[in-house]
Formats: sequence, structure tokens, C-alpha cells
Amino acid sequence: IVSAVAFDILPLKLHPFSQSTPTGLDCVGWKRCVSSPVITDGALDKTALTDDVGSEEDLYEDFRSSNHRYGHPGGGGEQLAINELISDGSVVYAEALWDHVTMDDQELGFKAGEVIEVMDATNKEWWWGRILDSEGWFPASFVRLRVNQDEPMEDYPLKVEGGKEDDSSSGTRRFGMGQTTKDQMRTNVINEIISTERDYIKHLKDICEGYIKQCRKRADMFTEEQLKTIFGNIEDIYRCQKKFVKALEKKFNKDYPHLSEVGSCFLEYQTEFQIYSEYCNNHPNACMELSRLTKVNKYVYFFEACRLLQKMIDISLDGFLLTPVQKICKYPLQLAELLKYTNPQHRDFKDVEAALNAMKNVARLINERKRRLENIDKIAQWQSSIEDWEGDDVLVRSSELIYSGELAKISHPQAKSQQRMFFLFDHQLVCCKKDLLRRDILYYKSRINMDDMEILDVEDGKDKDFNISVKNAFKLHCRDTEEVHLFCAKKPEQKQRWLKAFENERRQVQLDQETGFSITEVQKKQAMLNASKQHHTGKPKAVTRPYYDFLMRQKHPTLPTTLPQQQVFMLAEPKRKPSNFWQNISRLTPFRK
Repeated sequence: IVSAVAFDILPLKLHPFSQSTPTGLDCVGWKRCVSSPVITDGALDKTALTDDVGSEEDLYEDFRSSNHRYGHPGGGGEQLAINELISDGSVVYAEALWDHVTMDDQELGFKAGEVIEVMDATNKEWWWGRILDSEGWFPASFVRLRVNQDEPMEDYPLKVEGGKEDDSSSGTRRFGMGQTTKDQMRTNVINEIISTERDYIKHLKDICEGYIKQCRKRADMFTEEQLKTIFGNIEDIYRCQKKFVKALEKKFNKDYPHLSEVGSCFLEYQTEFQIYSEYCNNHPNACMELSRLTKVNKYVYFFEACRLLQKMIDISLDGFLLTPVQKICKYPLQLAELLKYTNPQHRDFKDVEAALNAMKNVARLINERKRRLENIDKIAQWQSSIEDWEGDDVLVRSSELIYSGELAKISHPQAKSQQRMFFLFDHQLVCCKKDLLRRDILYYKSRINMDDMEILDVEDGKDKDFNISVKNAFKLHCRDTEEVHLFCAKKPEQKQRWLKAFENERRQVQLDQETGFSITEVQKKQAMLNASKQHHTGKPKAVTRPYYDFLMRQKHPTLPTTLPQQQVFMLAEPKRKPSNFWQNISRLTPFRK
């Protein structure tokens, strides 16, 4: 039975009206070609792991002889098998992974989780399907084939003789040695989990022994820093996955797979799986470094020789290195499928349920870290726009803008009030002054180390420290120097938002310490370099995305660039109402700054 989670993302040529927007790391995928098949971690790719890649007919025969009834799109024997099943009159169902929203009457819209009857899979990228009375084209990469095509539709009760509905909870429908339908489907999912893990281990071994080991022998071609950039911590992942597979196999019941209790294995390794975060964050750097090296022929020949010596299938190194990114995002899909076919009375039910939530949290953490890394370009660009900047770059200590806004700052000893723009990052609060005439220009004034500060809420009225009446005020008190900073907001709700922002800043710092999040020096320098180049060219400030441009040129393209990218905080001044006073002043002034 085919894996329900080993799916391939195909290049989409969307209709101009299509608005489907799957997001997250599990959108990164492969394009499978007959001439250069791409492996995933699914059981369907066992044939691709052999020494030689045969023709479509050979793939098809291997596919049929290995009892894989249903495949996923992507060319080769799998697609031939799907079409032959459809032509033979078999009904093939696929389950939607994401929402597909469309305004084109020839496309089939659906929501994630809906079941689609596949009627034509001739095209690798677009399939023709039906949901109830609606038919149309839909992107093949948005769906996965069901684990068990014989599974009854959940919305339609089983029928028995006499036309009466069968109580599904009674478990009267059975397969083989007294197994119920649900038990049989749980067996399928368990077998797929074990099989895909074994294939994944071989894949990691090939990378570590076939590429890294050979690269280390060529100190004249690769520095240790280059190898760290290209391969990240994939060797750590390999060691972790070997232990994980052993744990799974101990829990695997070979005689009665549906009785296996694998949920506890995922719970045991949920913390160790966080090492994928470092790998996923480094992956853009790996792609750029590989792109740079492969412009030189000797590196192209060397990587190809490594692949041939290890007897790996015909795809480039960047394709192999994408697999761990895909793998960590498929665990929640596998566990969701397993939970679906696990009875509440099963001894593994609670562990699988907890494991699903745990692996969702791991994937969420990885996505959040990736967002943070993408956001550092914005921060670098913001800093490059600030005039008279002094001291270290923001990125030396910070990687997240928590909040920003205008406050009145009151300083000792004259208790002088000054209107300033403040930007609260993790670890620091940056103070800027607006230009008198051009309010869109900011000048750097100072910064406050938030690690040394405690936040004090100040009641409206006369403040004893500054001997003035205040309203909507709060203080930042330095524990070491006893220095006190007094701030006033214009409205009570603005003050409350600032107090909440300071809480969020401390929470973010604590979370980063617990999870070990950090930005490498290379990433900081690259972000500042990109911002500096854009600042000097005078072009509109926009985040450069060389990583995504690079991926679009590979054999495994991402989703279309027309799809919206994940939003990040906009480091822009809030819009202000226009003032005729400043317009009149500017007309009368004989110079412009």
C-alpha cells in the first residue's frame, strides 16, 4: 500500500485566477522526471534506490510486483499504474492536503481534508477529479492518495443486507485473521512508517559516506567552513535517526503490526528532532554555496563522481540535501493518518495523540525560526535607513522587532520632555528622532539594554523621582546603575500596548534561550551586506530572495512566485495626518535638507 504522506510537490502552472495558498515548510518539494527520478522518503522509491534506474516499463513492473497498488503523481510507473487503475474502472480517491480556491469554472475547488475522486491523471501536474456533482482540474501536488482505497467514505454509513445501515463501531466488517477494516488500515500506516524510516536512513548514509567523507579528503577543494555550510548538521541528524529507527523497530509487532505501539517513540525523540531547525535554517545558505561552486566545472565533476561511487540515483546534490527538510514536515501527516485509524481503546491511542501534537509543535518551531531568519533582512534594511547610526548593528544582539511607536521621553536632571520614536527589539530598545521637516527620516539617538531593565508601571499624578505630573507613564529601571528612564504615552491604550510588548520581549528572550535559537555571524554579515548594497544603489528597499530564486531553477521548484510569501513585521512609521503647517513652512524655506 502506498504511503499516504510520501507526496511530491510538482511545478504548478496556475490559472491567473487561482488563489490556492499552501504555506509552510511542507510546501518545499520535488519534481520527478523520467530521466532523473527524485527520491523522497516514501516506500514507493525503493526502486529508485537500486544501482540503476530503468525505463518506465521496468519501473512499472517493479511497481506491480512489489504489490504497490496506488502511487502518487510524478511520472514513471506510479503514474502509469494510477491511469491503468482508472481505465480498468477502479475508483481512485485522493485526500486534499491544502485548500484550493479558484475563480476558474474549469478548476475544482476544495478544502483541506476533502476526498476527491481522481478521474484522469494523465498530466503530471494537473488531474481531473470529482467531488459530488462538481468536476474540474486541480493541482496534483495539493493532494495525496489515500492509504487504503477500499476505505468506505466516512460520510456514508456502510450498507449491509436488507438495506440497513451497519454500525461502524461494532467492527463487523473484517479482513483476514479477524482484523477489522480499521485494524487493516492501521497495519498499512504502521508498515509505511517503518518502511519510510529505513529508506530515509539509507538516504542519509549515502550523503554522509558518499559526499561528506569524500569532500573531507579534498582539503584543496573544501574548507571545513564550506562543508558546514553545504551539509549543515546532517551528520547529527543521521545519528539521531539511526537511534530513532531502532526505537521504532523495538516497538514494531511483526506478526500483528496493528498492535504496534510507536507513539511513545515520537514522544521520546521530540526534543532531539529540534536539531532539524538548524538544518532547515541553514538550507538556503547551502543552496547558495552549491550554486557558487557548481559554476566551476571541477566541482561539478567531483560531486558527480561522489554520486556514482556511492551508486546513488541521478539527481544533483542539492536535491539530496532537500530530503531532511521534507522529512520533518511529513511526521505530522503520518501521525495524523495513524491516529485516524487507531481506536480510542488501543493502548497506543494516547501516545499517538500526544505525539501528533508534539511533532506539530516541532514543525511550528522550525517554521517560526525560519521566519525569524527571513526577517533579519528587513531589520538590516531598516538600520541602513537610519541616519547617524552609532555602535554595533542591531543584528549583533537582536533578531526580532517586538513593537514600535512614539513616546515622550523625560530625562534628568531638568526633566525635559522629548518626543522620540522607539523600536523594541529582543534585548534592546532603540531610540530615534524624526527629522524636523522630512518626517520620514530618522536619526539615531541612543539605545537601552533591556537585559538590565525592569519595567515599572507609574500611576497618573505627580512622580516623586522626577517631581513632575505625568499621565500614561511607565519607567525603565536599571538594576545595576539605578538609572531610571521615564516614558509617557499619549493614550492609556498605547501605554498598555507598550507594557504588553515589554512582557513579550522577555518571553521571546527566554524562549530563544530554551530552544537555542541564534543567528550565525555569516547570516548577520550577509544581511547587512545586502542592505548596504541596496542603500547605496538608491533602489527601493525590498528584501532580496536569492534562495527562492535559486530553488526555482532547480529540478524541484517551489510553488509559483505569484503565491504570497509569509508576512513579516513592517518596520515603517505609522501614517500621520497631513499638516498644512509643514507644507507652508517647506514652501517658505529656501533650502531642503
